Amino acid sequence: MPAELNENETVRRAEKAITDKAALAELLAGILSKKDEIREPSFKALLHISETHPEVLFPHWEYFAGLLVSKNTYLKYQAIYLIASLTTADTSKKFERIFDTFYELLDDKSVIPASHAALNSGKIARAKPELRTRITDRLLRIDDTHHEPERRELIKSYVIEAFDEYFDAAEDEDKKMILEFVRGQVASSSPKTRKKAKAFLKKRDQSKGQT
Repeated sequence: MPAELNENETVRRAEKAITDKAALAELLAGILSKKDEIREPSFKALLHISETHPEVLFPHWEYFAGLLVSKNTYLKYQAIYLIASLTTADTSKKFERIFDTFYELLDDKSVIPASHAALNSGKIARAKPELRTRITDRLLRIDDTHHEPERRELIKSYVIEAFDEYFDAAEDEDKKMILEFVRGQVASSSPKTRKKAKAFLKKRDQSKGQT
């Protein structure tokens, strides 16, 4: 099926679920399915809702938060994205209560949750300005995780992407630490991380002498 048809179907299901409780319940159950053809479309529809009408999914926050500690890597992956998007509607500081649980994923046994928890930190930092310094601190400590050096270097590319999303709004002291971290990745063993670091620094005219 062409990608545009898949996208149209995702939007159609999402829009229906916004006002149809049964349709929404079907999507919520669908992300637990072991069948890719059910799980993946359900997740995409929920993600669309979380990004366009987060208030619709926010009452299900605890459901998604519970998936963060699942033994299933893909369920964690889904939860990371949904939780991150829902922080825009979180006026009751629910994310603050699961902050440590979320950031423990940086040290997850799998590189997938670790990478995507790092990546989605940019979105969270934009939605939760009061948490930016804490988020920055967690991301800067990526070398403290158990991952093999090669995988850590790859995760750093996602860390840099996150920093790029909120750097301009970060505190001055945090900016200094972020820049120091990113400069240190120009010589990373990961081609992706090197590329991200150079682009980040060039964007902020900090790349002189770094190439």
